[in-house]
Amino acid sequence: MANERTFLAWIRTSLALLAGGIAVEAFTSDVFLEPVRRGLSVLLLLLGMILSAGAAVRWLRVEGSLRTNRPLPLPLIAPLLAAGCAVAAAVVIAVVVLA
Repeated sequence: MANERTFLAWIRTSLALLAGGIAVEAFTSDVFLEPVRRGLSVLLLLLGMILSAGAAVRWLRVEGSLRTNRPLPLPLIAPLLAAGCAVAAAVVIAVVVLA
């Protein structure tokens, strides 16, 4: 059951990223310049999409490893998520500091 809970946690995180991307585009027109707003929104939406696909692949790989008593695979989507969120946070910090 831990594999399923982990999968659902990744999906919940991807939904939050998707909602964040939509919210940035819909509600921050007076905060960000249009290219920055669009870029940040697209980054969050792409991260959400990649994370949801990666969660499904990871679930399948871990499930296969558990059933065949092999070592669990390394989580390849975690570094990608961390890097993407770091870029998004850097953009927001830069806008706040420069404003």
